[in-house]
Amino acid sequence: MKNRWWILFAAALTLCLPIFAQPAPAQPPQPLTIWYEYTVNPGQEDAFMELVNKVGAPVRDRLMAEGVVEGWGIEVPVLRGPGKFTHLIWVSVRDYAGAQKVWDSMRAQMANIAAEEAKMAKKPAKTTAERAREIFDGAKTRDWLTRDLVSGFAPAMPPAGMLPFNRYNFVKVKPGKGGDYRRTWEKYNKPVFDKLTADGTLLAYGMAVEEWRTEGAWTHFIWFVTKDAAAQDKIRDAFNADRAARTQEQRDAIMAAFADAVDGDASRQEATRSTVFKLAPPKK
Repeated sequence: MKNRWWILFAAALTLCLPIFAQPAPAQPPQPLTIWYEYTVNPGQEDAFMELVNKVGAPVRDRLMAEGVVEGWGIEVPVLRGPGKFTHLIWVSVRDYAGAQKVWDSMRAQMANIAAEEAKMAKKPAKTTAERAREIFDGAKTRDWLTRDLVSGFAPAMPPAGMLPFNRYNFVKVKPGKGGDYRRTWEKYNKPVFDKLTADGTLLAYGMAVEEWRTEGAWTHFIWFVTKDAAAQDKIRDAFNADRAARTQEQRDAIMAAFADAVDGDASRQEATRSTVFKLAPPKK
């Protein structure tokens, strides 16, 4: 459990510059996560999964067996809305070398499939590439590369077959306030997350930023993973109890510290449920 589980899809952030620009305590490099957002056309959900199982899943499973991929999964949003993705695929790797192997392997897989289809005596009615264009809207596909700044994991691996519930809290940290935000979050929120992880309420949590910044609406996100949606009640209760145990002066100081660091109006939340969830076995 020392390695990162996934990625999911998060709950609070800082000044979204590359990690080397973040004023932070010295620590081992945190893992990278590659994210793929897809908008699957109505009625094509089963076909999308067939496409995943033919193209991407074999590559990710092989790389996980080789120790390159630490975990991967597919998530769908709990709350639907216009303009939102319908499916989210995440792949967790240790470093850029791992990301490169994922990207290269996916390109090779698609080229191999195309070459095999071209050699068939009886050509398929539509190639895999043509089917992909029918299944999802390529113009709405979005890729991300993020890095965890902070992360924590439950002491035991989740049981096989579990399909977790995932939360992402996106925030926009004010320019120059990245260090202040992270210090405030680690001082007041991280201890609560650590307790929830230790007692098994949380499977994992983290604070992440875009490794390559492509988005201006947010700078950081906090992600956390639970076995089901019901655990959200325990998380809310734990934070309420933590704040209630403090004096009014202390609560006001916490609110002021966060308000000074983030643009509250820009905060957004996302919840997803996993439809595929795979982790590499822990190293012995």
